[in-house]
Amino acid sequence: MMSDLSQAIHGFETEYAKTRKKARRLQVASTLLFAGAVLFSAYVGGFFGFTDVTLPSGERVSMPKLWAGLPRLGEYLEKTIPTLRLTSLGPDLTEWFWRWETWLRLLGETILIAYAATVLGVAGGFLLSFLAARNLSPGRWLSILVRRYLEIIRTVPELVWALIFVFCFGVGPLAGMLAIGVHATGSLGKLYSEANENIDMRPLDGIKASGGNWFQQMRYGAVPQVIPNVISYTLLRFEINVRSSSIIGYVGAGGLGQEIRTAMSLQEYTDLSALFVIILVSVIIIDFLSEKLRHRIIGLSEHWT
Repeated sequence: MMSDLSQAIHGFETEYAKTRKKARRLQVASTLLFAGAVLFSAYVGGFFGFTDVTLPSGERVSMPKLWAGLPRLGEYLEKTIPTLRLTSLGPDLTEWFWRWETWLRLLGETILIAYAATVLGVAGGFLLSFLAARNLSPGRWLSILVRRYLEIIRTVPELVWALIFVFCFGVGPLAGMLAIGVHATGSLGKLYSEANENIDMRPLDGIKASGGNWFQQMRYGAVPQVIPNVISYTLLRFEINVRSSSIIGYVGAGGLGQEIRTAMSLQEYTDLSALFVIILVSVIIIDFLSEKLRHRIIGLSEHWT
């Protein structure tokens, strides 16, 4: 009896040692592969490149680009910092935000672009998400086609969409709203479809067994389960769209981006920092309100369930 137990323990320890050894080899190989991929990516990206730099003495030397560029980054940031003194704080702030009326108007335009684009993205992404979900789509090929469509429209960067729509509709907020809305449709469609694939199918089976059609199964079986996730993703996307709409104006698609472009062209560095502060405060406020709303929705959904 003791001999059989000893043999069983010895066999277990042997198998465990083999498994641990195999796991260690796999871990080492994965770490080396990951490190190799990081180093190769850094090499291709010029991380280890060299550049010629002129020293204060006038001597030309070659040094790594990263080492040579970091001081210039600090120099650039220093130029964007305005002069603020306690003795004249009011006038200094007035000089810093000297175009505040124009900037606030463009900020409102930026937020409205983001809002309209989010509505467009939610409408398109929500409707297509049911066709893209593997467990809900009426047909396998339809699911594949919708998924590929969503991949295509979110693969094209928002700036590229903005250039396309500026060419079609001219400069202005319309091009920005369409550019962000199309990209948001692809991103939200993917997120919504993944939420759809994680639902409990039993309510849908019950509706189908009682004679309900596909639309009724989606409306009464799927939507109530995913609506908290949909609202959470939507609020997050709106926050992202506010930042995006601040940038695409750089190519003429409306919003604060056109002021960023003007400030960079004229080398008005303090204007850049003022615009950054305005965007930062706006995003913080939107993030705070979105977080409160998300928590309230989650609490209500838990209460209902």
